[in-house]
Amino acid sequence: MGWGLVSVYWAYTVYTRDNYGVFYTFLNYVADASIGIALTHMYRNFAIKSNWSNLPIRKLLVKVVPLVLLLSFLYMEINNLKWHGFMLFFFDKEYDLWTSLLYWDPILITGLRLMSIWVLAYHLYHYYQREVRTAKENARLLVVAKQAQLDNLSAQLNPHFLFNSLNSIKSLVIENPDNARRAIDLLSDLLRSSLYEKDKDLISIKDELSLVQDYVELEKMRFEERLQLEIILDKSLHNFKIPTLSIQLLVENAIKHGIDSKIEGGTILLRIEKDKDTIEISVQNPGTIARHKEPRGLGLKNLQERLTIQYKGKARFELAEYDNTTVVAVIRLPITA
Repeated sequence: MGWGLVSVYWAYTVYTRDNYGVFYTFLNYVADASIGIALTHMYRNFAIKSNWSNLPIRKLLVKVVPLVLLLSFLYMEINNLKWHGFMLFFFDKEYDLWTSLLYWDPILITGLRLMSIWVLAYHLYHYYQREVRTAKENARLLVVAKQAQLDNLSAQLNPHFLFNSLNSIKSLVIENPDNARRAIDLLSDLLRSSLYEKDKDLISIKDELSLVQDYVELEKMRFEERLQLEIILDKSLHNFKIPTLSIQLLVENAIKHGIDSKIEGGTILLRIEKDKDTIEISVQNPGTIARHKEPRGLGLKNLQERLTIQYKGKARFELAEYDNTTVVAVIRLPITA
């Protein structure tokens, strides 16, 4: 539309000033619009393939300026060839080809102005679209993350959980005061972490594991030897950032739907390992996935959505059952998001 409107002005000029007539004016209009569209379409394809829309403004300017100059030069030369052809074939006027090609004023200036305006408008539009998408993704991530944090917090603060924890502490007060004090400390730390860590989108694996171990130790007051936790960790990943409370959610589900449903209890196996350019976090527990219920609860759905938004579709969450005896939840995160 832009090139079509600009070409209308030039068509009007050649019709009134140069007496081109209707046919030649229309032919000139089509040629002018086609030249502009072809050149800018070539630039657009190159910019898309080079992923320039995601570059910061300074880096983009360094790449754009030389190409604007090149586009302006090509615009000048193609227009010169167009005029040379018009004079030669339609008006029977002889012009030297090199003289036509070297004619630059005002065509080069016009090309420089038009190409600069088009390229600026193109990138401003895509920059605006990128900012809008980023703002929407951040807002969506914030809502989902807050919901997930509230789900975890409510799970930790629900009456059943507190009732069991306080009952365990009550029974220890007389029998083992030291363990009772330790249980109170664990419950306090767990609730404090839930309240303060919820404001963070990401947390180091080291800090997340500390929260998980406190949670499991507190649950062991109730399950005793029925609950065991085994951790296999690549220690080089201690400082790697992951979504807050993500491992804690998987361990909590493993206890709730696996260990608690088994009379003999069982062991939760937590693995955190590196595989090339991916971090794999898996939580394995005895049990099965209930077929008559939705296999993924609200907490897991929110976790999956957080992963999708946070890592732009590069992270994965899977929940699988093996041999009707074991359930494995796996989070795969890219090392570079």
